[in-house]
Amino acid sequence: MSPPTVAPLAPRGGAGESSVEIHLTARHCELGPDVRTFAKARLEKLNKYDARIHEVRVIVSQERKLHTAEITLRAHQQDVVITESHADARAAIELAADRLEDRVRRRKEKRVSAPRRGPRVNGTDGAEPGVEDVAADDEY
Repeated sequence: MSPPTVAPLAPRGGAGESSVEIHLTARHCELGPDVRTFAKARLEKLNKYDARIHEVRVIVSQERKLHTAEITLRAHQQDVVITESHADARAAIELAADRLEDRVRRRKEKRVSAPRRGPRVNGTDGAEPGVEDVAADDEY
């Protein structure tokens, strides 16, 4: 029996190539091509905040006269789920995309502004033992 073959990954972020997989699903309603292109264009903008977004799933459902857009973003082995409702499907997607963009932006700012940790040496924090003790003894 031969080992399974693995196809090489295509380089991400090539010219004219989207690095995010966007899946659109319509339940109990129809999404026109203009709404689909709008949603894809709107969600591809999230790459400027995080280049390691794996996929985005958009589920638009309709109950009576209310459209509900649920956007699930998968990045860093975590899911971010945003749900918004509106009478218009495009407006529901726009509201959910705005909230998702805010959340992704806040996560990036938090990640970038976090202080860096020093090097770890054999389970310690890298500081030499006794250096602070000598300085404290000199003050007396």
